[in-house]
Amino acid sequence: MILRPKPSRPRGTLPGAGAASPVAAVPMWLRRAVLDAQSLAGKDVEDVALTAGAAICALDAVVRRQERGAGAWRQRLALVAAAVTAKQAGRVEDEAALRDAVLLTRPGDNVGPAGHLLLAWRRLASRPAEELLTEPSIARVLEDLGHAQDDEAVSDLANELRQLAASGRAVGLITGAIAIAERRGLGRALGAWLADALLAQRLGWTHAIPLLGGEAALAVGTGRARRPVTAALAAGAEMESDGAKGLLAAQARAALRAVDLSADLERRADRLLAVAPKLRAKAANMVVERVLFDDAVVASAKIAGMSDRGLRRLFDRLVEFGAVRELSGRPTFRIYGL
Repeated sequence: MILRPKPSRPRGTLPGAGAASPVAAVPMWLRRAVLDAQSLAGKDVEDVALTAGAAICALDAVVRRQERGAGAWRQRLALVAAAVTAKQAGRVEDEAALRDAVLLTRPGDNVGPAGHLLLAWRRLASRPAEELLTEPSIARVLEDLGHAQDDEAVSDLANELRQLAASGRAVGLITGAIAIAERRGLGRALGAWLADALLAQRLGWTHAIPLLGGEAALAVGTGRARRPVTAALAAGAEMESDGAKGLLAAQARAALRAVDLSADLERRADRLLAVAPKLRAKAANMVVERVLFDDAVVASAKIAGMSDRGLRRLFDRLVEFGAVRELSGRPTFRIYGL
């Protein structure tokens, strides 16, 4: 199989960014609307929902292009969500530490609590969307997020999610998923995970995109009175108004952030595919595919029987070409990715 770069296409830039910071062609009015939606004072749910819907529409166009680096894109978003989840849980691990916890652990070994947080979000990004809300999948995610439940509780949760999915109300998918998780004492991270899974199923995506998990503050309320979703629910706040506005604004921000990250990684993937024909290593194409599929690859990965030395030399060459980056910043146990 010969890997070929796809034709380049023009892209815009973020305000104040140089030409080396490409972003997808998102209308400037939408960027302004998403920024404006951060202040919920005086806004109706319908206004914020319109902005969120437009942002999701832009994201949907990216998803349906099925770019070659889509796997790496989803996994990079999963890493962001895992880092936010770890911080919310009071942990100190950042994105680099989370990568290490999973990539530098031998197959079958325990990746630790922080590593399991990343595995939960990687599951959302890698498993087919239609499988995410099955009982086995929910049980696994609950365990990874530190909320192991018995079979009856998992079954009840799956049934409640099926009823929510059949409700036909798009806004209700987000608020409902968060409310279900909070009511069961399972935390907002799980609620965000469930909301992302429900959105993917509603839109017919083959894979979910980690969105709400990457939002550090899922807030409700208006002006200075904004409160975390958890506090609002405990106080009996109405999720159809203040809560819905806060969650929709968060979803709009997350969707736009995902679109921009996709544009950046598409450019990097184009570069990788452009230099791929210059690689002479026997398994070079398989290495390129692996980089396009995942957030990062450790230099000692077992790919098509390549030796550690051969793989390191190949990655060093890709770095020289500007096709991949070394992500760990250390001389040993190096990790590479787009």
